[in-house]
Amino acid sequence: MSERSWKESKVKVRVWAPVYATESVESVEKAITNIFPDAQLSFEEDKLTGDASLDKLQKLLRKQKIRDSARPVLLNSKEGNKIEFDLNKQVAFVGKANFEKGSLGGIHVSIETGDPDGLIDWLTSASEVKHED
Repeated sequence: MSERSWKESKVKVRVWAPVYATESVESVEKAITNIFPDAQLSFEEDKLTGDASLDKLQKLLRKQKIRDSARPVLLNSKEGNKIEFDLNKQVAFVGKANFEKGSLGGIHVSIETGDPDGLIDWLTSASEVKHED
């Protein structure tokens, strides 16, 4: 899937993370927005929840050179038109992506799309133009 067709396709990305008593809402918000900078978050029932886009995650997978390890995680997380996985909250706090949940729980990502395989290809493809941050 080309970046242009990806941008034009209908995709819903929902992210949420628990906020434990030992954490500040601001710290958890920073962890989420480091990976999903456009996330519109709200705090409800001890968790931050919001809609987001996948642009920064795609760039991080490329920059960290973890596309090959991310691909099977994403493929195994696919069920029908949904892809659901967790990112490590502590690692996200320092601006990196890691697919381990971690001791403080993870950032849960739920993606709904009509083309989950195309989305995974877009996220993990090595053939795209490199992006610099």
